[in-house]
Amino acid sequence: MKAKKLSELALLTAAALIIFVIELQIPYPFPIPGIKPGFANIITVYAVYHYRAHEVAAIAAVRILLGAVFTGNFMALIYSASGTLLCLLAMLPLKKLIDENHIWMTSVIGAVLHNTGQMAAALILMQTPQLLLYYPFLIVSGCFAGAFTGLCAQFITKRLSKYRKVIR
Repeated sequence: MKAKKLSELALLTAAALIIFVIELQIPYPFPIPGIKPGFANIITVYAVYHYRAHEVAAIAAVRILLGAVFTGNFMALIYSASGTLLCLLAMLPLKKLIDENHIWMTSVIGAVLHNTGQMAAALILMQTPQLLLYYPFLIVSGCFAGAFTGLCAQFITKRLSKYRKVIR
């Protein structure tokens, strides 16, 4: 991997981590665990449309691992990894079907699948079927969060497209 590409990926990972740490400071009024905006996913959604699959996976993996280290919550590592894996397995092929003008649609699907992966991990780890009562709330919140993060990634893509042409 060339130094320029490695620098870009490191920069995106750092930006996602900074956003993640800032988001941790925001108090959420929702009584249901797991409902949060996921602002760091703006970077992931952007990367899905502009980098190769293994590069996106590397950004996500490093962000998840360092996020767990920064928070000291290694159980979150399992939930984040399972959600991100399912999310990326869907979003990476979807980018071929959904163009950059509709990134938000890919993001909504990714968010729903992220919540599904987290729910599956929770069900396996806790073996408590009552957790499924949270699932509809997670899906609805995931749709809103996915739409927001997708719209932000779409906006960033449009803004950066002018600069990417100049740089290359």
